[in-house]
Amino acid sequence: MHYGQKVLILDCGSQYTQLIARRVRELGVYCEVEPWDLPLAKVDAFGPVGVLLSGGPQSVYGEGAPRPDPGLAGLGVPVLGICYGMQWMAHALGGAVAPSDRREYGPADFFPEPSCPLFAGLPSPQPIWMSHGDRVEALPPGFVSAGRTDGAPHAAMFDGARGLFAIQFHPEVTHTREGREVLRRFLYDVCGAVGDWDSRSFVEEAVAQLRAAVGGERVLCAVSGGVDSSVMALLLHRAVGDRLELMFIDHGLMRKDEPRQVEDLFARTFHLKLRSVRAGERFFAALSGLEEPEAKRKAVGRTFVEVFEAEARALGRIPFLAQGTIYPDRIESAATSGSSRVIKSHHNVGGLPERMRMTVVEPLRDLFKDEVRQVGRLLGLDEAFVGRHPFPGPGLAVRIVGAVTPSDVALLQEADALFVEEIRAAGLYDAVAQAFAVLLPVRTVGVMGDERTYERVVALRAVATSDFMTADWFRFEPGFLARVASRIVNEVAGVNRVVYDITSKPPGTIEWE
Repeated sequence: MHYGQKVLILDCGSQYTQLIARRVRELGVYCEVEPWDLPLAKVDAFGPVGVLLSGGPQSVYGEGAPRPDPGLAGLGVPVLGICYGMQWMAHALGGAVAPSDRREYGPADFFPEPSCPLFAGLPSPQPIWMSHGDRVEALPPGFVSAGRTDGAPHAAMFDGARGLFAIQFHPEVTHTREGREVLRRFLYDVCGAVGDWDSRSFVEEAVAQLRAAVGGERVLCAVSGGVDSSVMALLLHRAVGDRLELMFIDHGLMRKDEPRQVEDLFARTFHLKLRSVRAGERFFAALSGLEEPEAKRKAVGRTFVEVFEAEARALGRIPFLAQGTIYPDRIESAATSGSSRVIKSHHNVGGLPERMRMTVVEPLRDLFKDEVRQVGRLLGLDEAFVGRHPFPGPGLAVRIVGAVTPSDVALLQEADALFVEEIRAAGLYDAVAQAFAVLLPVRTVGVMGDERTYERVVALRAVATSDFMTADWFRFEPGFLARVASRIVNEVAGVNRVVYDITSKPPGTIEWE
């Protein structure tokens, strides 16, 4: 893709780096994330209107700590250092950083200096979110202090002449009340951004580039019913029309009635060619006897590749393969492998044999999930699909703790469907970011109809989150949970106990496996 104004984010290891990028995109400015050690020549070639340095868990004095090129300060491009990014800037440009005798983790009050363009006219004090053990003790030459907290005498600093700014707190998290405004001021007032990034312009350019790349050839696209693959299919169809071949592999691990919904969406609603493959038996055979989560994920991924390869061969020569890779996938792959082109083993169709000799196209590779949803709306995708809760690639195989059997999948499908049905009936589906049921590998004693039972336990999980990087358990009314539990126990044979998971992320994860 060739976008207008661009911002570059150099990742120093923060868990919030993707969130910084999302906030920048939300403000109408296109951005990309690269590792902190991106050579200065490549930074310059990228042509950013501004550079942001993320936070990170290390100390600038620690062995192996990220140390971006100090030449960033001399490119003539505005730079904003965040948390570790501020400490690196102070250290690299001649200031001093030292361990704080009063570490700040969590909420704090920030007292800004109105002389700094990022803070002029904003409230003082203002609530911010801190996460650091070191602090800037002495400012580099040319910098002035731009604010303080009780634990940090220099919680922000700037050198207006060179366009260099740094803040110790995290403006990207919702806990920092004025964080969005601080980022907006850096992007628009300091960098001179005009805000030319939106989903509509993306659709037009993506369609044009797909047509140029594919020419008159056919494209094969695997769809799962999830948001990413559904949006990708509609975007591809707009670009190549009837030369698009859609394939849906039903691995038997989907939610209740989901295969029929996928077929209705593409074949009946959008009138697209869809090759449906029922492969549940093969997947259950591959999962037989497996209990460890990663082993199950790999088994599902390996079997998917085998089925996909065989079915693709039956379609004849197709030079292009579409994958629903989105930008977070690329960022995560780059963070773990050093390459932004590596796809997770269980994601989309990653790991296809080289002998297939297909050129991969990734039309959504530059988008975050919320941007993918907006593109889906522009392409006419029904809101029921656009707003669907996330679903893991291995399906219910990783929502059944332990071994996976067809009977357990059928049981979990019913319990999960009842839970989601009640959430929709209560008008809470859009308020909940993700909700599902988990089948546990334990049995408990119960009483039903004056008889002793010894049956399975279902755990319910529902979270509220804006970014899925952190999440809190959703506060249902007790009466709602009582109603759901009663329905599951009475309507799902084999279950006599229901529990509700109230673990946040962190320390837990959203999924159980």
